[in-house]
Order: sequence, then structure tokens, then C-alpha cells
Amino acid sequence: MSNHMHESHPDIKARLKRAHGHLAKVIAMMDDHAPCADIAQQLFAVEKAITNAKRVLIHDHIDHCLSADQNSAQSNVEDFKTITKYL
Repeated sequence: MSNHMHESHPDIKARLKRAHGHLAKVIAMMDDHAPCADIAQQLFAVEKAITNAKRVLIHDHIDHCLSADQNSAQSNVEDFKTITKYL
């Protein structure tokens, strides 16, 4: 595993920690028999936090890892295909 760090990684980690907190809240709400609408709202927050973290990661990868200076055009196309399957 390489040491692959981008400037966006601390922001992504913060977003994932937020999602982790929302998910813990969902589990607690279920244990406490909270109303389904409230649980669904909290699950929506989990989903949005993860989606936003993924989007930042993929956009950062495209901006910084797919350049003609670093790789051949074919390598960039293959890398782009690989990363976009996670959209």
C-alpha cells in the first residue's frame, strides 16, 4: 500500500467521521424505538455525508492523478474508467 495523500483527505475524513456519528445515532434511535420518519431522516444524513465524501475523493483524483504529465493517455483512460465505476 502506497503513501497516497491529497490535500482533500482531511476534509474527506471529517465528512466520514460525520457520517459515522450519524450512523451511530441511527442505531441508538432504533434501540430507543424512535419514529421511523426520524430514523429515515438520520439515514438520509448518513447517505449524504458518504456521497459527498466520495464525490470529493473522486473529483480530487481526477484533478490530481489524471494528467498527461504523469501517465500516458491510455493509462489515464483506464484509470478514469476504474474510478468512475464507483460513482
